[in-house]
Amino acid sequence: MPILFDVNEATERFNELIERTLRGEVFVICRGGIPIAELTAIPKAAGTMDDFRALAAEGRASAPPGASSNHDEFYDENGMPR
Repeated sequence: MPILFDVNEATERFNELIERTLRGEVFVICRGGIPIAELTAIPKAAGTMDDFRALAAEGRASAPPGASSNHDEFYDENGMPR
């Protein structure tokens, strides 16, 4: 169950909340008693930017020469869908 924090208290204890989030806790930030945001850790499966760049490079390497991702063939000369 998430733990509720007022915006002001969350601001004062932000570093602590980040550390606790990394240990699996979930926090809901409220303003005037109304929940407005949730603080959770990003799952480890997301990887790092280096992982992302390596995956993108793999994709580029497997694309045929001259391939493009602009999809001009789907639009006419006025930019309208065909």
